[in-house]
Amino acid sequence: MTTDRLDLRLAPAALAAWGVAALATGWSPAQAVVGALLLLGLAALSAVVAHRRASRHRRAFAGERGPGEHCLLLAAATACLVAGAAAAVGGLRAGAVQAGPISGLARAGAHVSLVAKVVTDPVERAGAFGSYVVVRLRVAEVTGRGVTTKVTTPLLAIADPEWMQVSLGDQVVASGRLQSAQGTDLAGVLAARGPPEVVSEANPVDQAVAHVRSNLTEAASVLPEAERALVPALVDGDDSQMPADVAADFRTTGLTHLLAVSGANLTLMLSFLLTTARWCGVRGRWLLVVGAAGVVFFVLLARPQPSVLRAAAMGVVALAGLSAGGRRRGTRALCIAVVALVLVDPWLARSVGFLLSTVATAGILLFAPRWRDGLTAWMPAWLAEAIAVPLAAQLACTPAIAAISGQISLVGVVANMLVAAAVGPTTLLGLVAGLVAIVSDGLGHLGGYAAGVPAWWIVSVAAQGSELAGASMTWPVGIPGITVLTVLVVCLVLVLPRLLSHRNASLACAGVLVVVIIQPLGRPGWPPDNWLMVMCDVGQGDALVLNAGYDAAVVVDAGPDPGLVDGCLDRLGVDEIPLVVLTHFHADHVNGLPGLFDGRAIGEIEVSPLADPPDQAAAVSSLAAESAVPVTIAVAGEQRQVGQLSMHVLGPLSVPAGDGYEARSEGSAPNNASVVMLVEVNGRRLLLSGDAEPEEEGEILASGADVQADVFKVAHHGSADQDPDFVLATDAPLAIISVGSDNDYGHPAPATLGLLSDLGAHVYRTDQHGDIAVVERAGELAVLTSRRP
Repeated sequence: MTTDRLDLRLAPAALAAWGVAALATGWSPAQAVVGALLLLGLAALSAVVAHRRASRHRRAFAGERGPGEHCLLLAAATACLVAGAAAAVGGLRAGAVQAGPISGLARAGAHVSLVAKVVTDPVERAGAFGSYVVVRLRVAEVTGRGVTTKVTTPLLAIADPEWMQVSLGDQVVASGRLQSAQGTDLAGVLAARGPPEVVSEANPVDQAVAHVRSNLTEAASVLPEAERALVPALVDGDDSQMPADVAADFRTTGLTHLLAVSGANLTLMLSFLLTTARWCGVRGRWLLVVGAAGVVFFVLLARPQPSVLRAAAMGVVALAGLSAGGRRRGTRALCIAVVALVLVDPWLARSVGFLLSTVATAGILLFAPRWRDGLTAWMPAWLAEAIAVPLAAQLACTPAIAAISGQISLVGVVANMLVAAAVGPTTLLGLVAGLVAIVSDGLGHLGGYAAGVPAWWIVSVAAQGSELAGASMTWPVGIPGITVLTVLVVCLVLVLPRLLSHRNASLACAGVLVVVIIQPLGRPGWPPDNWLMVMCDVGQGDALVLNAGYDAAVVVDAGPDPGLVDGCLDRLGVDEIPLVVLTHFHADHVNGLPGLFDGRAIGEIEVSPLADPPDQAAAVSSLAAESAVPVTIAVAGEQRQVGQLSMHVLGPLSVPAGDGYEARSEGSAPNNASVVMLVEVNGRRLLLSGDAEPEEEGEILASGADVQADVFKVAHHGSADQDPDFVLATDAPLAIISVGSDNDYGHPAPATLGLLSDLGAHVYRTDQHGDIAVVERAGELAVLTSRRP
């Protein structure tokens, strides 16, 4: 049983260093120096007071150990001391980055030439006008405005695809325009012009590591797409080839840490490595040698960057904490690791990855040993540890993950437990395949096939887990919501040691969790905070809600059923609708209009210029007249502002006319008179295309309109009537289809889904996901749904 007590004496120092470093990276050097001096003064004062009280106590009680107050004062002195060091390091390091000529040239948008060393591997990304490369440089010399200066300054370069040829460690000559960077860890951003000139290549160690990485990619090239991307991600953190849908599955099932360099990865890999070494007869200090060699090689292969060093430190701490008697040493080591890491790289204190890694490691150290010992009362030790470790890490991270993403993974623990045994073999077999491929591609491919077997299992667990109805649930991200969740987690932590030691109670709780996952009762926290757009699930029809702010919304189409759209608006808390846009008059877009009037003030209804079908157009006019709501006609080129929404009508550019239109054209006249709009909100572009068909889409594209968007509402419920050029021109990473389940039209058409796959968009459908909300999380777009498919 676990009896060693926790050593938390350094915890205040670690938290103080972490918090002050996070603040100090935003301070000026002068502020940092003043803050550091104040904290060091407090440290000295606390130490002096502690010493005097301890001396007085020893004289009074003949050498007995001092009271607990003395220990508290020493802990306060230590915390102030390391906090002062963190303030000095954070502020002075940030000031050093911003000092010198580059930050000034960046603020002026100057054109420069420079000599720099490549300090990260180049990463290729897709953009609106083609692919581009992102790479970090450490500038040694910069020439701008006729002045050449020697510097040592970090810079981010955004460059052409030719930059993919450079390697980490290369020294290059480049030129381009400087721009200011966000944050204090970079002096600027270089919009590079043309390919780089490599003036000296990387050192032999970096070249050797790059050779292994490239051969690893070659060895995995024989595997299916998902496994081909997963093997390098596990071995060296390169997830650049991971398909978007597979990455989404990993997020839903709480396996995202496998797609990046993480302490959990290293823990599992080292555990497998040391187990294999013991099986081969390695004992005693030689096990330490094997473990140290594994860590060093891991860091070199994944590149010795701050995030990798953080992962290595946390992985080693977690593994040590699970060993016999290691719980006490582990907590002490974790505190030392936090202090050391934020002093080496103070910007880690603001990193989400650092937060999750530290919290997960703390959870493993604090909770996993006791939970493992409780489970061993009625199951094998190896299975108990396989359950306790991911359970502890997942539970500890739950409040932080919910605050960041607005979601809680309910299958995370089970998924992590199922894949734990496959991570080590995949990593080591992939590494061996990369090394063997240096000698022979054929042998490397054989090793790739071997690594692909456990990789297939990991991908399968993620895919199957994400398809469960209750795989994840939304959670409100505000302070009240996260506070409630934290209290629930604390209660679980207090209850679980006793619960897990009883087989029947544990199995009963596991059964309840399985039922909730397979058939969820509902999702707390809907609608999510900070939603920008919601596509309501109204069956075979369209009803889309745009957040105008202050409980007001613009509604685009009303769906076929008043009750469905009314319920959606009630769930969203919409009390006022300053504008309703009816893209055209088909019943599946307008028959739900009475539901909008149920207890809500409507300011205006804007409609398609083609009043067809006539009876439905007349019904809309009659309802508007009864409620004294003005009706206007959308005009191409029209722009208006509604709250936080900027709206621009792109079409229709011409109105289909004449009784013979349907015979002369392959399309539908009402559909090709749909109001097509580009909406901007918080800098995000949403393209809403009604039921537009290729005729209207082609006209809009031919007009030169910019249809590039962050979110694309796919026209006509995903029917096959799409203009491929129009769809591809959107360059949208998110595509949303409003469609009814088991509809008679075959929507969405396989051809359209294939086209969206070519676009590279992640597709969400109301028939599978229910209400679909596009939200902002930490400055990035995310999608939350009212149910899992």
